[in-house]
Amino acid sequence: MTRRFALLACLLLPWALASTPAVAAQDIASVLTGEENEAPKAIEFADIPDQANADERFAEGVVLQSRRRDSVASLQKRLAAIESSTRQKARLAEGEDLQTLPVLRLESLDRHWGFDARLFERWRADLKQASAPYVESAAEIATRRAAWEATRAANADGSMPKALSDRIDEVLGYLGRAESALSAPLAQYIELGRQANTLEARIDAGRQEVAAAIADIDRRLVHMDAPPIWALGGSGHESDASLAALKTGLTIEADFLKQYSASNVDHQRLLNIVQLLLLPLLVWLSFYYRRHQARLPHGSGADAATAGRASLLEASENVLHRPISAWLLLSMMAVLALEPDAPLLLHQMVMLIALVPTLRLLPARVFELFGPWPYVATGLYLLQRLGFLFMGNVLMYRTYSLSITLLALALTLWLLWRSRRKAPTKGLQGRARTAIHVVGWTGVGMLAVSALSNVLGNVSLAEMLTGGLLDSGYMALMLYAAVAVFLALLRLTFAQPGLSKLRMARLRDGSMMRGFSRLLGVVAVIAWLGFTANRFRLFRPIYSTASGILSHEFTIGALSITLGHVLVFIVSVVVAFWAAKLVRFVLHEEVLPKMSLPRGVDNSVASLSYYAVLLLGFMLALTATGFEVSQLAFVFGALGVGIGFGLQNVVNNFVSGLILMFERPIQPGDVVDITGTSGSVREIGMRATVIKTFDGADVVVPNGTLLSENLVNWTLRDMFRRIEINLGVAYGADPNQVIELMTEVITTDESISRHPEPTVFFMAFGASSLDFSIRAWTRDYNNWVGIRSRLLTRIYAVLNENGIEIPFPQQDLHLRSVSEAARAALGPPPPESKSDAGPEPAT
Repeated sequence: MTRRFALLACLLLPWALASTPAVAAQDIASVLTGEENEAPKAIEFADIPDQANADERFAEGVVLQSRRRDSVASLQKRLAAIESSTRQKARLAEGEDLQTLPVLRLESLDRHWGFDARLFERWRADLKQASAPYVESAAEIATRRAAWEATRAANADGSMPKALSDRIDEVLGYLGRAESALSAPLAQYIELGRQANTLEARIDAGRQEVAAAIADIDRRLVHMDAPPIWALGGSGHESDASLAALKTGLTIEADFLKQYSASNVDHQRLLNIVQLLLLPLLVWLSFYYRRHQARLPHGSGADAATAGRASLLEASENVLHRPISAWLLLSMMAVLALEPDAPLLLHQMVMLIALVPTLRLLPARVFELFGPWPYVATGLYLLQRLGFLFMGNVLMYRTYSLSITLLALALTLWLLWRSRRKAPTKGLQGRARTAIHVVGWTGVGMLAVSALSNVLGNVSLAEMLTGGLLDSGYMALMLYAAVAVFLALLRLTFAQPGLSKLRMARLRDGSMMRGFSRLLGVVAVIAWLGFTANRFRLFRPIYSTASGILSHEFTIGALSITLGHVLVFIVSVVVAFWAAKLVRFVLHEEVLPKMSLPRGVDNSVASLSYYAVLLLGFMLALTATGFEVSQLAFVFGALGVGIGFGLQNVVNNFVSGLILMFERPIQPGDVVDITGTSGSVREIGMRATVIKTFDGADVVVPNGTLLSENLVNWTLRDMFRRIEINLGVAYGADPNQVIELMTEVITTDESISRHPEPTVFFMAFGASSLDFSIRAWTRDYNNWVGIRSRLLTRIYAVLNENGIEIPFPQQDLHLRSVSEAARAALGPPPPESKSDAGPEPAT
């Protein structure tokens, strides 16, 4: 193998393995122009021996590397399997018109082509990974050989010693043999890449043909696509052709299911893990409650009286008594959720397997509200699925489909008539009956149109209306039963002794279950809407329109963004917000209280974790929207300009919030005084702190103010509070007696701390009293006002008991003269008593 061939292989292989023409062109251009490759430099004389030894070892390693062919054989086998699958479907497309196939058959073909495309992408990635060492070795050989040739050319005048010159020739010989050894595996990889290009073109063409056929059927929903039912004959040739097409289709479906099961992709492994873990959990819960005769957690009486709680308790009973049915239902729902691109044959089998568990696990309240509707819906779904037995004959198949439609129409009318005979009710039953009537009469109209379409020859519309109505009704029952079982399983799990001891499980049991219930309800409604839209042939046009709208790109200078990016960013931020709240809640309620931390550290850790998760979610949201580094630089540059002009206070408060988190001068629950505001710290945020005053008002104080103003924290280090009472007693009282009495009052109070020791001081001779000061400390800061009031009450009682007066201001009024007008207004003086008149005269 010459050096030219090795370089040609290095050029052709990336082109053959490239996933897009743009990338291939870029790789070829970079190699051809040599913009990234420097000119080879001659090796110094002193480095020739060591470099020669290194290159010789490298060449021997390349030769050994080229003898490994296991990856090539495996890749050839996998490529042959994919090619066989695509060739089989291609022959089906050549043998019959795809527009004549049922739409479900086309949907399955579309999934099959998509599965082949995913297998092919995995194969191409493995091919690239397997060939990368050979490509790198070929490039490295070319580089080293060029350096040795440059060395020999630089010393062509014969100035180099003959020993070194001979060594250079030996090294070039080793490198040449390494090039020759690489030629065979490189040629095989290049040939595989060429075959892969042909296969990729076939896969793309097949997917486009199926998509075009589905689109054509969707356009023909309002047009006749078959003869009227009375015009169909009983030709045996047509029946044989239909039966042969049915057998071919079933063979392809079976092969698809076999290939899909053997692929063992990531979501299949996850599904297996879920199913293996779910069964022992359900069996253990059933065994535990039966063995210990444990009662189900009914909650409070008022709460248990609600309809939702009653339904949940009934579902819990169903899970305990029917664990196998619960496992089957949840496992089948997991297949539908984790494998949306699985073969339609697998999905139909899954829904049939879940039919009996669904009816067994539906709460009795559903049957009380809807009557026999669940049985009718599941029975009609089963009868519809048996229609494939008649697909070998067109007349029999259309007759059977018409019979199912008419049966569904008759049963729906009977159920509506039966529902009208019942007395009208209010509340939940009344709303359920109203919903039944609306849905029922809508179904009657759709079934009538379907029957008429089948008779006249619009088979596509008839199949879509009947199949969509029956499938969506049965799927609604499956989702409702699965949600009820899942919620019951959560409740039973949280009721276990180990989990019930968790503080957050005790405090937030009701709110957690309500949150899970709402979340699962929203997910179930979205899943049902998607399934129903797909069955009524609306999902593809809606998805196409939404994709076009969300992918529309808006360019503002160097910034390009789409509505899809905005939507992804909003959803990511919302998810990050809820994740941050969950992290803070778990840390605050479960993790940090069990650790020995200084006061206030738990709140700082929980708050910082909350904002760290928010920041991480924000960065992930930007990454998910496709922002590049240059675009992020533009955004942060704009933020910098905004900060420079008008966001100084916001940044100041944010940085101050970080300082408060790390230094912890205040903590939630501390009593503080700041800028004339006194109260208890309620919440410390990144921008502001909420203080609840003693009057009940919430005051929002910016964090910058807390650091820049004088802040008084009464409870920073401890809960000590000094109580000081100023007392004045009347002159004439004994000061020593007063001090003894006051000391006894404060030392006998249990709320007064002994350290520091309470003291009573004789302060001064006041204008009208002897002034004393009573000083004591209490550890109960929150109740210091009540303690002070109790001390005042006892001091007043002790002073009264010992005859010690408390002086208070008094005023005496002396009248020196009264005018006649005032005397007349006051009236005559009261008569003097006999005792005041003196002794009576003697008679």
